[in-house]
Amino acid sequence: MASLHTLSKSFPGWVLFCCCCCLLLLTSSLPVKGAPTVHHACRLRKVNFQQPYIRNRTYTLAKMASASDKDTDNRLIGQELFVNIRENNRCYLMKRVVELVVKDVLLTEVKNQYPHVEEVAQFLASLTSELSSCKFSGNREHIEKNLEQMKSKMEQLGENGKTKAIGELDLLFDYMENACTDAPKKGGNKKKN
Repeated sequence: MASLHTLSKSFPGWVLFCCCCCLLLLTSSLPVKGAPTVHHACRLRKVNFQQPYIRNRTYTLAKMASASDKDTDNRLIGQELFVNIRENNRCYLMKRVVELVVKDVLLTEVKNQYPHVEEVAQFLASLTSELSSCKFSGNREHIEKNLEQMKSKMEQLGENGKTKAIGELDLLFDYMENACTDAPKKGGNKKKN
């Protein structure tokens, strides 16, 4: 009976202790104000890119447009986009590139020149919509500079710039998948183009 009496005296203390532990567990997953956070908002499900139908449409569209592309010296979507961009900002960068390509290329008058443009544009727009909460961390200067260089190069190429952007949709698809799905691979990328 003495142990029951001791337990009843300390029961409010145990309840308070358990409540504090639960509160600590619940709040420990919340970021501390001003602390760097992992951007889970900058992640897409791998299954988005494993749909054979949309992958086929995207790659076919790219192949058709690249056959019309007369400029083989320039590339809009390549490793140069990632110059001075930290690994954790690459998905944000790709989100911005996709937004630019959808708005300035796929949803313009070229949509009447190629089959499946609207389907691919809708797919890409749905990915950027899923990434709507994806934000950059740190300095935005390099991201904006690289985007501006890409946009400027596309404008300099004129109408062929749009053709080139469509011809590189397969690259855009792959770069978006690599930047936004898996955790960064150690040892760097194998592709160097």
